[in-house]
Amino acid sequence: MRNTVRHQVEGANSLWHVYKTVPFLKVVKNFIVIQLARYTPFLSMKNWLYRTFLKMKVGDQTSFALMVMLDVMFPEKISVGRNTVIGYNTTILAHEYLIKEYRLGDVIIGDEVMIGANSTILPGVVIGDGAFVSAGTVVHKDVPAGAFVGGNPMRVVYTKEELAKRWADDPIYGKK
Repeated sequence: MRNTVRHQVEGANSLWHVYKTVPFLKVVKNFIVIQLARYTPFLSMKNWLYRTFLKMKVGDQTSFALMVMLDVMFPEKISVGRNTVIGYNTTILAHEYLIKEYRLGDVIIGDEVMIGANSTILPGVVIGDGAFVSAGTVVHKDVPAGAFVGGNPMRVVYTKEELAKRWADDPIYGKK
């Protein structure tokens, strides 16, 4: 189960209550910053924009590829470690608005994580250090450190130990 906090709403679905949960001007500012960052080719500028204006924790040398879409309402709930790669067109959400409730959850992405293109990361998940997320994966639960995961629904393809054995003789990922 993902680690989210649930907030019940009455009457119309929770998206009709959105500006009771997050200020309109915050959403406008976040939208502008995220759109600027999505198209800029300068990785250090993206990280600066995220840290400065969105209050995200972003580690040194982390790379957000072109078109990464961050949570426009609660980006401050996203933390990304050092030397991580977030692939093209990935979406990272820290909220979900449902019919009778909305949910908020921190997203914690560790150090040296590789997230493939077109992945979606749902609220309340932790992706451990050194994990690999295959392209197109919907990350709906925690990812163990060093694991290789993929698919929809997401499953562990290789554990950290299985990857180490598989890559033992690899000149890049294996032990030298």
